[in-house]
Amino acid sequence: MADEQQFIEDGLQRTQIDEFFADELGRAGYGGMEVAKTPMGTQIVLKAEKPGMVIGKGGKNIRKITSTLEEDFELEDPQVDVQEVDEPDLNARIVADRLANALERGWYFRKAGHTTIDRIMEAGAKGSEIVLSGKVTGARSRVEKFNRGYIKHNGEPAEDIVDHGVGTAVMKLGTIGVQVKIIPPDAELPDDFEIYEDVEVEEYVAADENGAVEELLEGEPEEGQPVTEPELDEEPEPDVEVDEEVIEEELDEEPEEVEVPGGDAVEEELADLDEAVDEELDEDTEAEAEELMAEMSEASSAAPEGGEATEAADEAAENDGDEEGES
Repeated sequence: MADEQQFIEDGLQRTQIDEFFADELGRAGYGGMEVAKTPMGTQIVLKAEKPGMVIGKGGKNIRKITSTLEEDFELEDPQVDVQEVDEPDLNARIVADRLANALERGWYFRKAGHTTIDRIMEAGAKGSEIVLSGKVTGARSRVEKFNRGYIKHNGEPAEDIVDHGVGTAVMKLGTIGVQVKIIPPDAELPDDFEIYEDVEVEEYVAADENGAVEELLEGEPEEGQPVTEPELDEEPEPDVEVDEEVIEEELDEEPEEVEVPGGDAVEEELADLDEAVDEELDEDTEAEAEELMAEMSEASSAAPEGGEATEAADEAAENDGDEEGES
């Protein structure tokens, strides 16, 4: 069987057992049950206002209940234990049954509701709520609520802390549903707080964070955890005490003379630099002169043809000048 199906089967079986106990033990003040499966069998704890009526004369009723659980509900070796309810007015299941019986006997719903919720609060409950739904006064059904104190309606506290009980009143006009919610006096709610008067605040002030860090640093690191040191961008400068008398003595002392090389050495270095520069310039000049000589030799090789042409042109120009003079 799948897990989901098993959960459904267990929940259905639990509900059927609860209804069986409510019908069988209604006169004994049935106040709920707890079921736990153990290797030895199924452990069932019954809560009742009158445990003697549950057990019966010589254990007759308890043996009958055990055989019914084993045969009808197929429980393996059921072990039934009965506990007495210390304060019935703080058990939501018992209170709901009482209120339903009062309505069946003819109590007016408003009187029955206020009387019941007052008894709950007098028993020490932190809060309670009673809801009656159905045809309480006429042909039309409606809902009536009675509230006292502080009550939780949702969240985890509503499921774990609030005691919830349901009852049914069968009337001539119809059925009236009764719902009762009770917060017991010893319940610890998540939003509770206490106010202390005439108390010094220093006793409740948290310890200094720096002190807590120092205590952690003093302890040895756990195994498997690397020890890391804080990284500092700059190393802190050590505190040095300055003696003013020593500083004054150092200022009064004459500064030491610094040897400066003589003028002859400087001139020799300059002369060496000039010679090196001249050598580099001579090399560059010789290279440029060689290039010019090569260009001139090329131009002279092409000059004869052009030279004859220039001589002929000069003679023609002289002849023209003589003719103009004669004229």
